[in-house]
Amino acid sequence: MLKRIVNTLRSLLFYAGYFVATITISVICILVFGFIPLKRRFFIYAAWCRFVQWWLRLVCGVRYDIQGAEHIPKDTPVVVLSTHQSAWETIFLYDAVLPVCPILKKELLNIPFWGWAMRLQKPIAIDRSKPREAGRSLLRQGTQRLTDGLNIVIFPEGSRSPAGEVKALSRGGAKLAVAAKVPVLPVIHNAGDCWPAHTLIKHPGVIRLRFGPLIPTSEKSANEVSDAYAAWVAENMDIIHGTPQ
Repeated sequence: MLKRIVNTLRSLLFYAGYFVATITISVICILVFGFIPLKRRFFIYAAWCRFVQWWLRLVCGVRYDIQGAEHIPKDTPVVVLSTHQSAWETIFLYDAVLPVCPILKKELLNIPFWGWAMRLQKPIAIDRSKPREAGRSLLRQGTQRLTDGLNIVIFPEGSRSPAGEVKALSRGGAKLAVAAKVPVLPVIHNAGDCWPAHTLIKHPGVIRLRFGPLIPTSEKSANEVSDAYAAWVAENMDIIHGTPQ
């Protein structure tokens, strides 16, 4: 009981700093983005990502261990396919694989400050109430962003999974990678252990995240690429379950 109370208080303090930092960086972005080239804008917002990770560790005792960072390419855009358990991986990956074109629900662009700042990063805003239209929009705009040299992060599970689980994987991200002729960077992690979905409470501990070798898409179908990612996830479940590899 005492542990839960302490974690709750620490989590509330975390969110206090989180919201202040979000409003601050959003205002800065709104004021300066008009004078900065598109690619450089992502580096400014990445400063917010780094602050959130630092603040999370300081206040909530959440650390992270990254494996396979050498697989992140420096000279070619990629589609990042990642398992999805919390908001943590969206924040971490936005910084780790810069520059990243945001993909979000279009209604989020109306959120004061944060949404206004995101509009200036030319995100791919989709309407989830129209799945077919959203899929076509992702394919069309995503191909263009990748051609422009931006990375794209996609969570094939669609929604966040409970800690220790991986939901069925969609093939949309694989279709985009094949259409744009770029490789896939596979990612798996256990962020839900420390930052569970659908709750404010954060738990101290270590988030483990692993990048895998690039999955080529040349002369492959979307099904083959998606199956390759699914096979890689199955082979790396030790990250989620905390068992030795």
